[in-house]
Amino acid sequence: MKLDLLYEIDVPKPWGDEPWPENQRKREQRAYKEAIEQVRLADTLGFNCAWFVEHHFREGRSHCSCPEAVLGALSQVTEQIRLGFGVTLTPHEFTPPMRVAEKVATVDVLSGGRVEWGTGRSTPMEQTAFGVDIDRSKEKWEAAIRSIVGMWKTQYYEEDSEHLKFPKRNVTPKPVQGPHPPPWMAATSPSSAAKAGQLGMGLLSFAIMQPTQIMAQRIAAYKEAQANQTPLTDVVNNRAAAYTLVHCADSMDEAEVNGVWDAVWWWYQHLAEFTLEWEFPHFPQEEKDKLFPLMKKHADGDLNPKMFNDYDMIIVGDPDQCIEKMKLYESLGVDHLLCYMQFGDLDHNAIMKSIELIGKHVLPVIDPDRESTVTMVEKAGTPA
Repeated sequence: MKLDLLYEIDVPKPWGDEPWPENQRKREQRAYKEAIEQVRLADTLGFNCAWFVEHHFREGRSHCSCPEAVLGALSQVTEQIRLGFGVTLTPHEFTPPMRVAEKVATVDVLSGGRVEWGTGRSTPMEQTAFGVDIDRSKEKWEAAIRSIVGMWKTQYYEEDSEHLKFPKRNVTPKPVQGPHPPPWMAATSPSSAAKAGQLGMGLLSFAIMQPTQIMAQRIAAYKEAQANQTPLTDVVNNRAAAYTLVHCADSMDEAEVNGVWDAVWWWYQHLAEFTLEWEFPHFPQEEKDKLFPLMKKHADGDLNPKMFNDYDMIIVGDPDQCIEKMKLYESLGVDHLLCYMQFGDLDHNAIMKSIELIGKHVLPVIDPDRESTVTMVEKAGTPA
């Protein structure tokens, strides 16, 4: 199993004693600086990939709205670690396909061919702000991907379709990886996981509030669908990834001194509050009835953060404890574990130590042969 990093650029409130906007500015600048330092360290230790999300208009969590800029910067200060778009928001209203093709290829050029290309549709909070036709976002996502791949594999591309009117143009630059970087699809339900498998795309499973059994069911649906693949792109990527909160320390006592339980509590409460305020009104009634009691409980702070660790929904502890929990994820079919380590108010130095401990003591056990990632991608038809 590969160990990756996932960043949303958490910027928890309160932002400081200074008046706005100075407090927000300084806190965001610090979070970005620290994230880059952390990835640079991970690069020296053999972590496989650093993924950065694309989210818009979110306060506290996910201040990362322009991942191409961050990944471009990282391409110049790292040497080995792959750089993941987690994800490009692909329906046309977010970003025209030609712009997605340009920015992903540019990072691939700058990094010497180290890009992983995640794709997704986002959620109603962002979709409504960008004027996305929610009911048609799935078909637009698929159509945009076909357009992007066409722009990469042909010198001159043109399209006259329902979703895109594009005259004959040479979309530049072309990616280093041929025919294009490995594609991934974000999936939060069994049906979308199966869709990713059927389309020959890597699975990005963002189901952090669900028990591991639910994640296992999604991965199983994904792998079962691979038996009857009709690849959407020119690169088949049969890998499953899942993310969770991760914090490693010399001991559990040290992790607690670092404030890990307060950080976990903040993360889950903030997610619940955000979902209730911004996403819940758009859910079908059946899903509202199912989720409301849990979300309301978490938003009110009625939760014990240690529970998530007890049920293996997060990974906290010393290196041996982290190895034990990570092996569970591997046994469930996870090919890439995306370690979300910069969360809540965890101190930068504690995060750096956590990355170092995992790199030195956990990574050699979980991923003893880093070259296998190159082999996987080559088998998919893409030289790394």
